[in-house]
Amino acid sequence: MEILIQASQLLLSLSILVVLHELGHFIPAKLFKTRVEKFYLFFDPWFSVFKFKKGETEYGIGWLPLGGYVKISGMIDESMDKEQMKKPAEPWEFRSKPAWQRLIIMLGGVTVNIILGILIYIMVMFTWGREYMAPENMTYGVYADSTAQSFGFQSGDKVLAVGGKEVKKFSEVQINILLEDDKTVTIDRKGQKLDLAMPMETVSKMLESQRPFLQIAVQPIISTVDKGSFAEKGGIKEGDIITRINGVEIDYWRDVIKEIQKNKGQTVAINMLRNGNVPPPLQVEVSKGGTIGIGVLELDKQLTFSVETYTFAESIPEGFREAYNKFDSYLKQMKLMFTPETGAYKSMGGFITIGKAFSTTWDWERFWNFTAFLSIILAIMNILPIPALDGGHVMFLLYEIIVGKPAPEKFMEYAQIAGIVILLSLMLFANGNDILKLFN
Repeated sequence: MEILIQASQLLLSLSILVVLHELGHFIPAKLFKTRVEKFYLFFDPWFSVFKFKKGETEYGIGWLPLGGYVKISGMIDESMDKEQMKKPAEPWEFRSKPAWQRLIIMLGGVTVNIILGILIYIMVMFTWGREYMAPENMTYGVYADSTAQSFGFQSGDKVLAVGGKEVKKFSEVQINILLEDDKTVTIDRKGQKLDLAMPMETVSKMLESQRPFLQIAVQPIISTVDKGSFAEKGGIKEGDIITRINGVEIDYWRDVIKEIQKNKGQTVAINMLRNGNVPPPLQVEVSKGGTIGIGVLELDKQLTFSVETYTFAESIPEGFREAYNKFDSYLKQMKLMFTPETGAYKSMGGFITIGKAFSTTWDWERFWNFTAFLSIILAIMNILPIPALDGGHVMFLLYEIIVGKPAPEKFMEYAQIAGIVILLSLMLFANGNDILKLFN
């Protein structure tokens, strides 16, 4: 069910973004009296799921959910319709229009994605504000996994600054370590201030871990005990605080998970604090999947979150600021991808990675936040100067404007083919990484 909810959100988000992106091409094409033959959500090789024709344009939904397209007459695109290009240019064709009009048509999709991302962020800020965990509210500091420990972190540390810049939101810590040139982390360890120098290989290790290496630490306070579970049979009750498992001291909830996972299919001795008393250890069976049927007291019931709220007027500059920060952050991530020594390319993911970014429950705030981010990503990816993308067409149009004549038609055809090969290779690599991760 969780996978279905994530997949549904992914499909809805992509559908919104693709339709609006293609409208960004469609509307100026129509304004400049350019014929649009097709307007499709998703691709339709061999057949379409649904289609109808209105005027000169066929509207439809394809079966291959890898994007969408508008087919504009007289344009060398992914359809590679060479027969049409052999005919004399008609006044309603793309190739007959002035270069500045063609440039506006090609930039339309990217423009819409940028504007859409900004608008969504404005409405998110106005509707929900911004909830965050301030370091000073992290009573128990961070939980450091094995990756974090290899960098010098310890559970209970409180992060004060990254690269000399004060940390105001815990969510900024790991992204700043990844993207900032100065990766020195200043921490508070039991009242002592320390600087941890993060080497370049930190990036590779962080990305390989596939999960946050620093998490907000919480106490192992039991909030739920599943009916009929091994935990219930063993005598665990709501409100219990786990202190030891098989003699191993437990300080944080993540310690509980780690020790339970170590003892799949076995019986463990669990010590706990119950209403201020210390009962005898309980013998609890662990499932083969490494669970006993308990849940931890929610984060917001153990710690205090800070919330920034905005009036509509305040949300406008904040929405612009958030869009800019996401734009800047993604560009820095792309820089990492093209820096081989970081190993960041190994973390490149496809549709599975994107789908997992959505909530396992239908959370509209998270949905719109991530949709806005995806809109920014689509804008950046589409403006890359790769033939077959909008940026490739823009590159050729700029060449035409500067030189005074279009690039040779044959060259553009070959460039289009090369662009398609590059894009397909990237998609195969990214989605192949996703599949490999499923088996690791």
